[in-house]
Amino acid sequence: MSDVGEKGPGRGPANHRSVIEPALRDLIDYLARGLVDHPEQVEVEEVEEPDALVYELKVAEEDLGKVIGKQGRTAKALRTILSAASAKSRRRVILEILE
Repeated sequence: MSDVGEKGPGRGPANHRSVIEPALRDLIDYLARGLVDHPEQVEVEEVEEPDALVYELKVAEEDLGKVIGKQGRTAKALRTILSAASAKSRRRVILEILE
């Protein structure tokens, strides 16, 4: 009977976090590799902060414009997808695109 509480709706966000965070990292990596000309240079690093989880995306310098897009539209779309994917974790998730 104790299994019911772990698998049922009473499950806390901490239990989701261990599954969702690697999936978010993989999602960012997959999307970024699809956008750039040099997918081998895509790196995603996870940085824990007290109030948020920050993903730092690094791409080749010549691919930076492709990840950001015109007027930042591609970057905004990536952040929107990330926000939707992280909704179950109930934790603030930030995507930073590094030069």
